[in-house]
Amino acid sequence: MLVDVSLTILVIDENPVRSAILEEGLREAGFTDVVRLDTTHELLRRVYQIDPDVILMDLANPSRDVLEQMFQVSRMVKRPVAMFVDQSDTAMIEASVDAGVSAYIVDGLRKERVKPILDMTVSRFNAFDRLTRELDQARTELADRKLIERAKGILMKSRGVAEEEAYALLRKTAMNEKKKLSEIAQSVVTAAQLLG
Repeated sequence: MLVDVSLTILVIDENPVRSAILEEGLREAGFTDVVRLDTTHELLRRVYQIDPDVILMDLANPSRDVLEQMFQVSRMVKRPVAMFVDQSDTAMIEASVDAGVSAYIVDGLRKERVKPILDMTVSRFNAFDRLTRELDQARTELADRKLIERAKGILMKSRGVAEEEAYALLRKTAMNEKKKLSEIAQSVVTAAQLLG
């Protein structure tokens, strides 16, 4: 997969030498819109201001406070994030994954590796984002089905009709009112709760 070179890439690194390695690797790969933050002060606000497409963080040996701030950024901005660290432990890796970090690279900061790491970061983020959307859609569909089943049960009991007839009534009402079947079902359930 080729990553679009017109992306805005934010490099977060307090160390100018290490930051230069990342920036040089990006520029050699054709990326021109590279923004560097050399401090983590008010990081979330600044990330929102810059609104990058991808975030590369070089943390070397981060303190817990810096890590938590980075994880907060990762959770809030919903962008591909690659985190470079010098050393790691299992707890830090798990916390990074939980925070939504797409790529976690230990002792791997070399300019020739930046482009492949960026490609993998974006690819993993997109795959995870697609799975998350599919899961949300499946959950919504399941909740809608349960709601429709409840509404059918209410109609069957209150009107003394068969399941097929209750469903047909819900469907006809949805079509007449130009609403989703689940919206009509919610109205039936809400009305039953108010009247019951």
